Amino acid sequence: MLKIANHYISKVALGLLLTELLILVMAFYAGAAIRLPTEEVLPPEVATHFLASALAFALAIVFSMGAFGLYQLDAPYNFRNRLFLQLMPSFAMAFGLLTLLFYLAPGLYVGRGVLLLVLLISLCGVLAVRMLYLAGVQRSVASRLLFLGHGALARECGDLALNGRSYTKYQVAGYIATPAEACSVPSGAVLDLEQGGGSLLALARRHKAREIVVTVRDRRGGAVPIKDLLECKLHGVAVTDAATFFERETCQIRVDSLQPSWLVFGGGFDQSPVRGLMKRVFDLVVSTVILVLALPVIVLTAIAIRLEDGGPVLYRQERVGKNGRTFEILKFRSMGINAEQAGAPQWAQQRDPRVTRVGAFIRKVRIDELPQLANVFKGEMSFVGPRPERPYFVEQLNAQLRYYQVRHSIKPGITGWAQVRYGYGASVEDAIQKLQYDLYYVKNNSLFLDILVLIDTLKVVLFGSGR
Repeated sequence: MLKIANHYISKVALGLLLTELLILVMAFYAGAAIRLPTEEVLPPEVATHFLASALAFALAIVFSMGAFGLYQLDAPYNFRNRLFLQLMPSFAMAFGLLTLLFYLAPGLYVGRGVLLLVLLISLCGVLAVRMLYLAGVQRSVASRLLFLGHGALARECGDLALNGRSYTKYQVAGYIATPAEACSVPSGAVLDLEQGGGSLLALARRHKAREIVVTVRDRRGGAVPIKDLLECKLHGVAVTDAATFFERETCQIRVDSLQPSWLVFGGGFDQSPVRGLMKRVFDLVVSTVILVLALPVIVLTAIAIRLEDGGPVLYRQERVGKNGRTFEILKFRSMGINAEQAGAPQWAQQRDPRVTRVGAFIRKVRIDELPQLANVFKGEMSFVGPRPERPYFVEQLNAQLRYYQVRHSIKPGITGWAQVRYGYGASVEDAIQKLQYDLYYVKNNSLFLDILVLIDTLKVVLFGSGR
């Protein structure tokens, strides 16, 4: 894994993206050379024009492939399925984007014949690159992990390493027994420091471990051999805290075993004026573009809601925003009139009987969220951020979940990391999972992560997944 702008990125995915960018630019030049053969040296202005067009073409293809989830390399079988089932639609989407781009910037246009030939060459190139990557990753050597600790946390981290959704392959070299900790891992996997002559570094080298993950919960009284861990780190063996390992592999921040000091000293949580200005500009630009593009959809949705049951089109509801301040959120009404007249607020279910037929569709593709653009323009929300909850639920969750108030340190969002990574939240257990994603976003938020969430949101709209 690599860390870019505080966000963990798979080396495989990043290498694939950069390779495909190069292949796409080369395919553009190859197609242009075949379609427009010339023996003359291109003038500088023409060469610049071709380079700009090639970059625009490559970025449009990569963006579309990202929107279709083709850079989320969860597992080999998903990689193969996405390769054959989603590559053609992503190229079709890219063709539409390029058509719009050429209309807005005619100087980039290169001709329909050239574009079609370039698309064909690019498709063949991407297919070849992806099949080679798939074969190479499947033959890659797994990274060996050594866990310092043999309790419940060590078992969970070991299970995550072996059965996680990361494309990085791991092998568990063993679990080092520590005092005052009940064994929760298979006894045959427990190692003793004496097997390495009392040296943690020697034990790591004996088992060819490249990383040691510290999973000891109670670190008082010398339970963690700091001196030995430092020796390992100085000799090339990576040392990772369990919380960091969980954050890296799941893009969440685990709350049940989290030490407050890790949040305080672990970096992130950028609330600087520069970050605030960048986020506000991003919110206004993206919201304006979406409002313009979605205006026909907004009008048709309002008409459909009105015709279905004659009720109001918009739904107003009190939500909790930044620093615990409440505001009125705007949404297209997706439930029947007086859906909660029976009593206290209720969690929204995935197949909620209160949802109307029109409401079921607009919720699935996120059209019901479009009126929240008004909240963004007013400064009450951001485009990307934690989902704003109702005061009734916030009060309950604050009492039950540690660190829940941390998510209110930034503005809530129309879409967010938790919404594109997790399904419907209909219980406290679901709220815990979504909180762990929200904490990851609050800690690591950046313009780069906002753009990734925007691309993932497009995938949700295209396929009706997530929430």
